[in-house]
Amino acid sequence: MLRTPLCKTFGIEWPIFTAPMGPVTGPELAAAVSHAGGLGIMSFGGNPPPVLRENIRRLRSLTDRPFGINVLLRGPHLPFPVEAVIDLCLEEQVPVLSTFWGDPTPYVARAHAAGVKVIHQIGSVADAQRAAQAGVDAIVAQGLEAGGHVAGEVTTMALLPRTVDAIAPRPVIAAGGIADARGLVAALALGAQAIMIGTRLIATPEAYAHPVYKQKILAATEDQTVRTTLFGHGWPDAPHRTLRTPFVERWLPEEARGSEQRPDEPRIGETRIGGQPVPLLRFMGFPPTPDASGDIESMDFLAGQSVGLVQEIKPAADVVRELVEGAQRLLSQLAARD
Repeated sequence: MLRTPLCKTFGIEWPIFTAPMGPVTGPELAAAVSHAGGLGIMSFGGNPPPVLRENIRRLRSLTDRPFGINVLLRGPHLPFPVEAVIDLCLEEQVPVLSTFWGDPTPYVARAHAAGVKVIHQIGSVADAQRAAQAGVDAIVAQGLEAGGHVAGEVTTMALLPRTVDAIAPRPVIAAGGIADARGLVAALALGAQAIMIGTRLIATPEAYAHPVYKQKILAATEDQTVRTTLFGHGWPDAPHRTLRTPFVERWLPEEARGSEQRPDEPRIGETRIGGQPVPLLRFMGFPPTPDASGDIESMDFLAGQSVGLVQEIKPAADVVRELVEGAQRLLSQLAARD
């Protein structure tokens, strides 16, 4: 039962996708998930096209399995057009183009002509129907529980079956609140053909996350996240779910300030994008990577409500294996009840 029709379509062994998480999902994490039989997705992470090309080729050198590249169609201001990123992905013939936060319609036919499959992430049934009409190969139904940027207002449990019904027979991938085998089985029961997980994979050696970030993931419980626009400097009015750190608790009463784009916000540290140093101002929604320095505690620790299920750091391949073996065991137990 775990090898769904979507697995055959995408050439993967198991119905497990990596959620794109900005710079945290680099070549190593995506390759590890793909090599374990899932589909690893690498974020373009704001990198300029030449650096993205290097990362794609690095990913290819690490695995011969299918993988994807995620592109935000609308989002933070970039010094280059999103079309340049799409063009590069098609030139490199990445197996899967993953899109979010915008309309994929202008890119689907071009991607298919290049032999590239397209998945699009949505937060509402209406958006799912529009993306299906555009011809995408699969829809990611992201529930309110998800970490990072969240487009909708509906939980996974409610959104997923509605989306499955609305766009059948097009396959749906469930995202939001899933971190273990129970979540995988539940998603399949609700009609999904795969799951997309993010928060669980932050706590892996392959995730390009700062050590403080990984430890916060291990320490947090399911009630210690919040959906907010506080970290809106550079990308206003785009709510996302993050950990309720002391910094977040301090500033939540003034949440709107994060989207005001004040140039006088203090500098809290520095990171690197594309190998170049980039200053980090307060309220910038950029999760801390190993490149980050400065006031790490005041940075944006993206995480979903499944964070309470994450107990230890382990290799991504082990995470995939435990999901698969646990789901198979649960399905056998459920079948034995008859």
